[in-house]
Amino acid sequence: MRLKGKVVVVTASTRGIGLAIVKACAAEGAIVYMGARNLERAKEIADQLNAEGKKVRWVYNDATEDESYAAMIEEVVEKEGRIDVLVNNFGTSDPKQDLDFAHTDVDVFLNTVNINLKSVYLASQAAVKHMEKNGGGSIINISSIGGQTPDISQVAYGTSKAAINYLTKLIAVQEARHNIRCNAVLPGMTATDAVQNNLSEDFKEFFLRHTPIRRMGQPEEIAAAVVYFASDESAFTTGQILTVSGGFGLATPVFGDLSERKERR
Repeated sequence: MRLKGKVVVVTASTRGIGLAIVKACAAEGAIVYMGARNLERAKEIADQLNAEGKKVRWVYNDATEDESYAAMIEEVVEKEGRIDVLVNNFGTSDPKQDLDFAHTDVDVFLNTVNINLKSVYLASQAAVKHMEKNGGGSIINISSIGGQTPDISQVAYGTSKAAINYLTKLIAVQEARHNIRCNAVLPGMTATDAVQNNLSEDFKEFFLRHTPIRRMGQPEEIAAAVVYFASDESAFTTGQILTVSGGFGLATPVFGDLSERKERR
């Protein structure tokens, strides 16, 4: 029960990594609010988890509505009297339009960067005002390994995640005096429905060939890192950019090819 009594808000939380984070935090004793646009779906999930003895609520949040971020935080604080942990899980990209630098339309680029960065900025700005009054808190941003290393496509998504990594460190530095910590978790290829349904088998095989652990991550493994940053176990840890990627990006660029050979060097 590492999060017993803590009030946790998770955005984009009705599926994939977000839902895994909700379940993991609730299992550790937190009161978890699911920030969601589809409240019917969120209520259905919350009812199932509450039937298991968890404490899960729902609150409206639509990434396309700027005012919904502050409204989400205010509603939670009004009901619970505080917010202890904010998990900024929302992130979006359209692989069919978010291409390489030379071919991505400027509006696609700016809109993707805007909505992804804004989702972290607005929610965090609203949350820290209450965390400062409460004597501290923890903000966890779900970024991506795509924000660390340039790729051959998704220029907007990668740029937005790189900006979120910087913003994570900035919040950590500027809010430390209020005992507010801010860290980021950077998933590698994770076995969510979105990844399974939108990426070709060839691409997944190629990607995993360059992942030393040689498999996709599970949403629950990303959630485990979030629980650590949300708990008091990480009370002296802030401004960290933690990759949870099976070692992707660590090895020499020829790792994928060499590891397939019996005689390597």
